[in-house]
Amino acid sequence: MAVRIAFHTDTSDSRLRLMKQMGVTDVVTGMSPSSADGICSFEDILRLRKKVDDFGLTLSVFEGVPMSDRIKLGLDGRDEDIEKLSESIRNMGRAGVPVLCYNWMVAMNWLRTSTTTPVRGGAQATTYNHAEFQRGPHTEFGEVSEDTLWTALEYFLNAIVPVAEGAGVKLAMHPDDPPLSPIRGMGRIMRSVDNFQRMLDMVPSPNNGLTFCQGCWTELGVDVPTIIKFFGEQEKIHFVHFRNLTGTLENFTESFHDDGKQDMYEAMKAYDEVGFDGPMRPDHAPTMEGENNDRPGYAINGRLLAVGYMKGLCEAIKKSK
Repeated sequence: MAVRIAFHTDTSDSRLRLMKQMGVTDVVTGMSPSSADGICSFEDILRLRKKVDDFGLTLSVFEGVPMSDRIKLGLDGRDEDIEKLSESIRNMGRAGVPVLCYNWMVAMNWLRTSTTTPVRGGAQATTYNHAEFQRGPHTEFGEVSEDTLWTALEYFLNAIVPVAEGAGVKLAMHPDDPPLSPIRGMGRIMRSVDNFQRMLDMVPSPNNGLTFCQGCWTELGVDVPTIIKFFGEQEKIHFVHFRNLTGTLENFTESFHDDGKQDMYEAMKAYDEVGFDGPMRPDHAPTMEGENNDRPGYAINGRLLAVGYMKGLCEAIKKSK
């Protein structure tokens, strides 16, 4: 298999050594603006990429390069914000970081109602209960329609996709998590196969693609291997979040990767069958014994377990051919 197993991490020396010891090949991390101008500088990105190189790893994805709600809502000031993001993307390309993972969730990012749900052996996992969450107030933006988000997204893609093409950077849109709309008055549009295809067709380009967050598609209850093949055959999967869970769209709990309702072997086979050769990282995992739960979903041990599981799946698929 050509999948490159990646890990979302900080880039301290200790953590990069651990990544190499795990046997992953690629690093996924965030990138903050280098100064008050709101732009991620070429020099900082290059130094970071070279540091990762020096540990025998590849810096392949930035998740979390800042993208303002002004962009996503089409508010005054969005052109200034798009230009800052454009320059950050140009600097990514200049420094050799090839994928940007972003999302179209406004005011609220990925949502959970509990971070302490007990799962296998008493590990602590995250849960989303829609009925409970909906009791909360609207955001500062009040009611926001899906049409507003679609209009702003088309404007954004027309501006940013040519920049990404010029920079050699692949844009990878992440689904809404959970993929429900509206949530407390806020529309959410990245939540179905048809909507993702609409996004891809707005500005057709090899650089306009998606982050295939397997957990979000599992939340939707679709046949995940079929959807992998649908987008993979279009060569639109630029990055993968490998995740598992139990429950339903409106009430789910994240699980260990080997202990949820998704058939992870069949999913991994589907990536192989479409020739996916990009970075794939283990996404949220429960917090295990001896760890603190200050970053729910992102403690080390559960994701380390996932890396071993993913490597085993890849080896099994390779040897079964």
